[in-house]
Amino acid sequence: MSLSIIFSCIYLSIVAVSMLFFTSSPALFIAYMVMSLLTFALYAKDKRAAIKGQWRTKESTLHLFSLLGGWPGALLAQAKLRHKTQKQPFKAILWMSIIGNISAFLWALTAQGQAVLQPILANLLSN
Repeated sequence: MSLSIIFSCIYLSIVAVSMLFFTSSPALFIAYMVMSLLTFALYAKDKRAAIKGQWRTKESTLHLFSLLGGWPGALLAQAKLRHKTQKQPFKAILWMSIIGNISAFLWALTAQGQAVLQPILANLLSN
C-alpha cells in the first residue's frame, strides 16, 4: 500500500474521530467521502480520455475537487490508476490544495470556526 493511501486513510479516520471529540458534523465526513468518490471518478474519466485521445478534464477542475475535500480520492486515483503522477507542477498544486483543505478542517474545529460554520450548516441542513 502506498504512503499516499495510508495518509488518506489516517486523515479520514481523524475526521471521523473528530465527530466524537470536537462535535464536528457527520455531514463533514460524508462530504469528504462523496467528494473523494467524485474526484476519483474524474481522474478515472480523465485517464480513459488520455488513453483514447479524447477530450480531457481540465487540471483546474481536478484541483478544485481536491481542494473541496476530494483529495483522498485524488491520491487514491494517482496510486491505483497511475494517473497524474509525473507532472511536477500538477503534483505541487495538488499538495498545496491538500494543505489548504487540512488547514480549513483544523480551523473548523476551533471555536471561531465553529461559530462561523454552525449557522451555515444549520441553514444547509434545514433546506
